[in-house]
Amino acid sequence: GSGKRGGKRDDSHWLSRFQKGDIPWDDKEFRMYFIWSLLSWAVIMFYFFFKNSGREITWKDFVNNYLSKGVVDRLEVVNKRFVRVTFTPGKTPQYVWFNIGSVDTFERNLETLQQELGIEGENRLPVVYITESDGSFLLSMFPTVLIIGFLLYTLRRGPAGMGRTGRGMGGLFSVGETTAKVLKDEMDIKFKDVAGCEEAKLEIMEFVNFLKNPKQYQDLGAKIPKGAILTGPPGTGKTLLAKATAGEANVPFITVNGSEFLEMFVGVGPARVRDLFSVARKNAPCILFIDEIDAVGRKRGRGNFGGQSEQENTLNQLLVEMDGFNTTTNVVILAGTNRPDILDPALLRPGRFDRQIFIGPPDIKGRASIFKVHLRPLKLEVELDKEKLARKLASLTPGFSGADIANVCNEAALIAARHLSDAINQTHFEQAIERVIGGLEKKTQVLQPEEKKTVAYHEAGHAVAGWFLEHADPLLKVSIIPRGKGLGYAQYLPKEQYLYTKEQLLDRMCMTLGGRVSEEIFFGRITTGAQDDLRKVTQSAYAQIVQFGMNEKVGQISFDLPRQGDMVLEKPYSEATARLIDDEVRILINDAYRRTVALLTEKKAEVEKVALRLLEKEVLDKSDMVELLGPRPFAEKSTYEDFVEGTGSLDEDTSLPEGLKDWNKDREIIK
Repeated sequence: GSGKRGGKRDDSHWLSRFQKGDIPWDDKEFRMYFIWSLLSWAVIMFYFFFKNSGREITWKDFVNNYLSKGVVDRLEVVNKRFVRVTFTPGKTPQYVWFNIGSVDTFERNLETLQQELGIEGENRLPVVYITESDGSFLLSMFPTVLIIGFLLYTLRRGPAGMGRTGRGMGGLFSVGETTAKVLKDEMDIKFKDVAGCEEAKLEIMEFVNFLKNPKQYQDLGAKIPKGAILTGPPGTGKTLLAKATAGEANVPFITVNGSEFLEMFVGVGPARVRDLFSVARKNAPCILFIDEIDAVGRKRGRGNFGGQSEQENTLNQLLVEMDGFNTTTNVVILAGTNRPDILDPALLRPGRFDRQIFIGPPDIKGRASIFKVHLRPLKLEVELDKEKLARKLASLTPGFSGADIANVCNEAALIAARHLSDAINQTHFEQAIERVIGGLEKKTQVLQPEEKKTVAYHEAGHAVAGWFLEHADPLLKVSIIPRGKGLGYAQYLPKEQYLYTKEQLLDRMCMTLGGRVSEEIFFGRITTGAQDDLRKVTQSAYAQIVQFGMNEKVGQISFDLPRQGDMVLEKPYSEATARLIDDEVRILINDAYRRTVALLTEKKAEVEKVALRLLEKEVLDKSDMVELLGPRPFAEKSTYEDFVEGTGSLDEDTSLPEGLKDWNKDREIIK
């Protein structure tokens, strides 16, 4: 049933549609009601505005022109505000009226006047007191009715009114109902569309298997985990993984966003949490996914102001509901967030979220798998091998997340379409990678010849410093065509590594300072162009000394550096330590600067060669650098195969354990 009194109502009926916030202009019955209502209102207004309202006179006119001449039949005191003078029949067709201050004063004046005029007994004027409506009440109510109607319409159209239909009275009365969506039909996204996070996929598959085949685990005495929280940087595929689960789980999938619990009304959050879990129990076995759970799951106790208190109440209700489940309920809760550090510890404990699944940026094998997924629907040149292209692009995109890779593939298709190409080629992909890393190329930006020369020597300083430093990243391309906010652009190929030595970090600092040093050597002055370089060098120096314990004087200690946007009220170390850290950072950067000056002074001729070629061609790739500087004096990895050498295989391991072979099917049906 629909949950409304009086039986089931047809959802196509104009009244049902109007209650949901839809104005059914296409319904003949609605149009008829609307027109009749409008006409009725117009007739009422017409009557009150255009009825005969008589002529206004003064008390003096009444006395001299009417009462003294004996033409007055009677007086009507209307609403205690004015007096209507009615004439004897045949005298005049109209009536007149005059205002009175108060009824008592009017009665005294009339009594005195009639005595003066000698009007006695039966000849005295009859006075009648009446109450009439002049339409002003209806007119004053019109704006109020309009405002109330608008508010009701807005509430119907709002998130509460647009929630699940057929439950309760809807609108304002359904504000405590959850806005979660129950997905029972299959979605388009499958697990084959998710790549680069095989371990996380296995974990999620296992949760589905818990629901489909609980006996497999219960026979061994295992309890089914109650939930898992997916954490990791933005764009790594947390929500995509949940969508794929909804597409393949073959059980109801309930999805809701963390921010949907919080509303302008007090008490709505806890009510929605209760309603959400009530829906989950009715649909069990099912999967409940709460995206961006940090909106409702923040740590408690940081002040207790209005909205904060409401958020804490909502979190408390969520904690109670999750812990109130018993394992036979067969509801698995998944949640996603990229800020696990701000979540309440009570939310993360086993028994609520038994597993924390970290989904980090994909490694080179993961990126190749993701590229294969996104290359599938693209129209590529016939001679391009998708397998080889995916591997090459994976080696060119270190540090890219799944969302970045999807963006690269889409940008490549857009670039091909912009040039009216019949198919997408490798050059389009390389341009797309540059577009994503460096920003939009600004070929029309006007640079003065002196500025262009400075940018060329700046970029040449970076390139030459990196070329002759062992631990610097290999150069792929250097350009003096402005991109994004920068006036020049250099693309490097960082190694796929997770541990860095002090020497490697120092070489990277020297390469970053190469631009500023080159400007000083060749022009004897420095410019503002090195601002971003100096920021990176400063960050690296502080990280080495404060976080990694790479300084002898500061010692083997580690403090957390503040995140960007975090409010830092006090440092976790003393003023003396802060002064020592600042001094050591300055010494480290000065040492790196002197080392870079020595290197580029020695290689001054090479820097000049590269700068002049840059001014001539504007863009140099690795082959140009080899021609100008000779082969790089250090071994470097350049292909996908080099990067994955020694890891056992060229591709990701996508095999399933024996217990998950039929993870989304009922065992009884298989047998």
